[in-house]
Amino acid sequence: MAFIANAVSLVTYFMGYMNFSLTKSANAVTNFMGTSFILAFLGGVIADTYLTRFTTCVLFGFLELLGYALLTIQAHFDQLRPTPCTDVSKQCEAAKSGQAAILYTGLYLVALGTSGVKAALPLLGADQFDRNDPKEAAQLSSFFNWFMFSLTGGSIAGVTFVVWISSNKGWDWAFGVCGLAVLLAIMSVWIGKPFYRDNAPRGSPIIRILQVFVAAIRNQDLPIPKKEDELHEIYDKGTLVMPNEILQRTNEFRFLDRAAVSRIPLGESAVPPGPWRLSTVTQVEETKILLRMLPIVLSTLFINTCLAQLQTFSIQQSMTMDTHILGFKIPAPSLPVIPLGFNFIFLPIYDRIFVPIARRMTGIPTGIRYLQRIGVGLVLSTISMAIAGVMETRRKSVAVRHNMVDSTEPLPMSVFWLGFQYAVFGLADMFTLVGLLEFFHAESSAGMKGTSTAISWFSLAFGYYISSVVVEVVNKASGGWLASNNLNRDKLNYFYWLLSASSAVNFVIYLVCASRYKYKNVEMKREENPYAGNTMD
Repeated sequence: MAFIANAVSLVTYFMGYMNFSLTKSANAVTNFMGTSFILAFLGGVIADTYLTRFTTCVLFGFLELLGYALLTIQAHFDQLRPTPCTDVSKQCEAAKSGQAAILYTGLYLVALGTSGVKAALPLLGADQFDRNDPKEAAQLSSFFNWFMFSLTGGSIAGVTFVVWISSNKGWDWAFGVCGLAVLLAIMSVWIGKPFYRDNAPRGSPIIRILQVFVAAIRNQDLPIPKKEDELHEIYDKGTLVMPNEILQRTNEFRFLDRAAVSRIPLGESAVPPGPWRLSTVTQVEETKILLRMLPIVLSTLFINTCLAQLQTFSIQQSMTMDTHILGFKIPAPSLPVIPLGFNFIFLPIYDRIFVPIARRMTGIPTGIRYLQRIGVGLVLSTISMAIAGVMETRRKSVAVRHNMVDSTEPLPMSVFWLGFQYAVFGLADMFTLVGLLEFFHAESSAGMKGTSTAISWFSLAFGYYISSVVVEVVNKASGGWLASNNLNRDKLNYFYWLLSASSAVNFVIYLVCASRYKYKNVEMKREENPYAGNTMD
């Protein structure tokens, strides 16, 4: 609720309260959102390496709370902000260095805090299920659906309730409500502490991966044994990434297998070389899993580039249309409530109707496999961009028909027409994002689930950055499809169709990557539950 509310409306705070220019305000919001998603990778590494997921959620939640407290204080006290700019024709007083420091400190505390929560919270919930039990595996998939449902519900509250508060009661009230919501969230997580299965950190996955590459390079002159039992592995309790998970050797990226080849015979009494000279098969396979995942991640970046267009150009489209729906006027920052509303409706239908039907047909606990779910989302993204092109063509025809090409008045066309592209993309986001979260959690090794799951958020940030590049490149290559600052004269419909065609090509690339992906093979060596008890105590 708090993050999305600020993402869609902070630009008005920067312009109206901090006297930033339009460009500086837009860049500040983009940097804030991008940083929030990128730092999720840091949060994932911390959750895997140093802290439990519960501790990570609570600690980063308090950092987010502290950030909102600073923003609330600054928004409340006039002396902490520049003098309001009442005459737009004059040069407004810019925020002083101290005022800007308070703003950015609070803003990036929020970014850091929300990033850690994004990385650790879904994993904390997923840890409560046993993936080796078919019934609990199905429940795990349902958990990710309802996790997405809760994100959607919070986002709807953010773009409606919090946006209304910032517009009518003031930004100090809006930031205060966000801080209160975060405090209640921390308390909710804390209440469940005695009942959680919580992971124990198992060391840095990044270091383990680097050790594999270094050991493989050092042993590049050694032949790779044909028999798997000639490779180094340790079966003693406490020596594995997780005590009941041993990853079986695969034939992909065979050059990394040299990391598990010892230069000296390893008997029962022999002391193995250091970790930078010799790795276990499980450690090597952990690295291979990440390498196998990278093409899947890269082939899903473009859907986030398309998402960025719906959050920018579609908002601009709405500003030229009649925004009254059912007698209510929808403010521009609240327009994302349309796709969020569709998601809010479709997610329960998917979880309670589609999944059980698909499960009976396929025999798969999740209904369809993770990569199939992601693929469906990519197809729907392609369709959404095509619909967006059709709707923009219709919108421009209305402007021409009513001689309103250069008019600033709203066109006699309801903004509800944009709901079609939003609805389809909402479904695409539901399939792809939840599919990615499930995929990373199921396929990553037990010791790097936080790191790999955070990659899904990292890819979202990278998709936004790619969007800026795509817009600039297309604008220059096309001779100015989007250069006139007048959507009625621009060729936004051509741009949408180009995105649709590019998405189709991207889907073909994804199909190739997904068809070649090999799911991990785990051997369970012991019966004890690695999550038994609460490791916090």
